[in-house]
Amino acid sequence: MIYLKLVWSYLKIGLFGFGGGYAMLTLIEREIVGHGWLSSTAFTDIVAISQMTPGPIGINSATYIGYMAPGLADPRFASPLWGLLGSIICTLTVVLPSYLLVLYTSHFVHRHKDSAAIKGIFKGLRPVTIGLIASAALLLMNADNFGSETADIVKSIAICVGAFVATYFAKIHPIAVICAAGLIGFLIY
Repeated sequence: MIYLKLVWSYLKIGLFGFGGGYAMLTLIEREIVGHGWLSSTAFTDIVAISQMTPGPIGINSATYIGYMAPGLADPRFASPLWGLLGSIICTLTVVLPSYLLVLYTSHFVHRHKDSAAIKGIFKGLRPVTIGLIASAALLLMNADNFGSETADIVKSIAICVGAFVATYFAKIHPIAVICAAGLIGFLIY
């Protein structure tokens, strides 16, 4: 059944998704697109929607994938109620391992925060997290996001660079940049 498969996939994502939502993207993509529940294009759209909505990207994508995957995997589950059930299941499942790990380890880490072993663990996790985020960036550099023709790629890169310059150097509010990029994309494509 699709719901048990989603629970198993999101338990793995929740247990091994260190570094936040962007670090989880590669694992989410492998679990969801790899099983054929969503296409690569649909996954890219979900990432874009998850980035624009308030909240953590890992939870937002779990909610949306939980809603879409049952209906796409089996037409018998195409009803919004089955999608709502999938959303609830995926969201709770992706949060549960982190919640339990934090609950279990917070006392231990607080008690031994000056320990060389704890400091070493956190120093080791930092580069892994950076690597996972870089992996997510490379995952999103595909034809679904940038197009397959040279002109589309150049336009997409120009929008990306313009958005970076607007937020980082010009200090324009990210919501305004998102709206402007959406409008520019609508007009160009």
